[in-house]
Amino acid sequence: MHRVREVLRLKYVCCLSNRKIARACGVDRDTVGMYLKRAKTAGIGWPLPEGLADSELEAQLFPRLVQKPPGTQRSLPDCQYIYEELRSYKKKVSLTLMQLWFEYKEQHPEGYQYTQFCEYYRRWRGKLDYCMRQEHRAGEKVFVDYCGGPAIVDQETGEVRSTQMFVAVWGASNYTFAEATLTQSLPHWTSSHVRALEYFGCAPSVLVPDNLKSGVIKPSLYEPELNRSYAELAAHYDCAVIPARPYKPRDKAKVEAGVLVVQRWIMAVLRHRVFFNIADLNAAIAELLERLNARALRKVKKSRRELFETLDRPNAKLLPARPYEYAEWKTARVSLNYHVELERHNYSVPFRLLHEELEARLTATMVEVFYKHERVACHARSFVAHGYTTLKEHMPPEHQKHLEWTPTRIIEWAEKTGPGTALVVEKIMAKRDHPEQGYKSCLGILRHLLGHYGAARVEAAAGRALEFNTCSYTSMRSILLRGLDRQTSAGESAQTALPFHANVRGGKYYH
Repeated sequence: MHRVREVLRLKYVCCLSNRKIARACGVDRDTVGMYLKRAKTAGIGWPLPEGLADSELEAQLFPRLVQKPPGTQRSLPDCQYIYEELRSYKKKVSLTLMQLWFEYKEQHPEGYQYTQFCEYYRRWRGKLDYCMRQEHRAGEKVFVDYCGGPAIVDQETGEVRSTQMFVAVWGASNYTFAEATLTQSLPHWTSSHVRALEYFGCAPSVLVPDNLKSGVIKPSLYEPELNRSYAELAAHYDCAVIPARPYKPRDKAKVEAGVLVVQRWIMAVLRHRVFFNIADLNAAIAELLERLNARALRKVKKSRRELFETLDRPNAKLLPARPYEYAEWKTARVSLNYHVELERHNYSVPFRLLHEELEARLTATMVEVFYKHERVACHARSFVAHGYTTLKEHMPPEHQKHLEWTPTRIIEWAEKTGPGTALVVEKIMAKRDHPEQGYKSCLGILRHLLGHYGAARVEAAAGRALEFNTCSYTSMRSILLRGLDRQTSAGESAQTALPFHANVRGGKYYH
């Protein structure tokens, strides 16, 4: 309407010809004549009424050619009601536009037919589906997602097992990676990322995943909580992770389109083939993937690989020297035996951390235990169920001393007292099923009895115990308490000869 106002001003104020007005306003001369004719018909001159809005001016100059008489207007569908009904019952019942049209016709028999009803709603619904065009910087983002993959068949049982197709797409070039995995679990999720980056030969600045549990523990619009292992992978490759908003697939429209491309150009091609293992399936996928990335795009006349080499790769980050090694984080509480149980195996930690809750990082070869972000233990990974891996320095001092005792050391200690004591100790350990069962008896002799009675008496008691074959701590203690160690023989008195007495008959008396 600004141009119409200018035409009227130049005509009635400046008194210009239609030709000059057309040249000044940049319109056709016939258009100027049409504006002036409509203004004359509507009785509009110059100056225009104060406060006349453009909509009012347009209504006066361009009235509707056909005005239906009152009462003949068709009732329009309530598009807002239709939209809310379809959304509300989408997951509960299979509600369709046909059913809603039947309800509409029952209320408004003169209303639109089904085709016009759907067309009217489609146009109204299209106004809601607005979106912002995304611009992808070269080398910045890689979008990742899953979709259902081809099945594999067990040759022995005939069992058909489904697979998951991992898809990663660069934002600028649409360069695509795809592979099949058995699950969407954390090990498969992280290993697919590693193989994708190895396939690309470079790393992006940002990874944009979906909100699956393997990547995002707690989805949130403002502060999503990442899985610790996934965050560790991103840090290893110097990437940031920005998950897509929940229920917002357009945040990762690139990979959604990439999934569709993979389904059409890879999965559709393999639909008649039977695979018996995941390795053969991925080999077939890799072959078709090369064809996909080498195929020229219609609009740009270049392949995804060519665009990747010219756009994304020069602006991407170099890969680290070593690929990321999968690590899983777990929490565990220290038990009374100063061990933590991780994956059904027990690993020692410093005894001072008794009852504390620790964090453990498990890789294929190593187990690291942390307390308040400080590493307190490191062990080689063991897969022995219910076994124990113990470091001596984690044990209390008294337990370390106990660990130092061996049969050889105990016998050597006993030999310092005497050969009899050493033989007693050796016999005590020999008659047990395991030498350690006799450690306490031996230590009782070498610590308690030796300290209380001295080396000479203990050695004498050992000789008496050997004589009667009663080699034990209890027997040695009884001999020393009764003083039997001071007797020369078990059946004789300590006195060597009988005293002279008149009543003592000699041997000659009986002959």
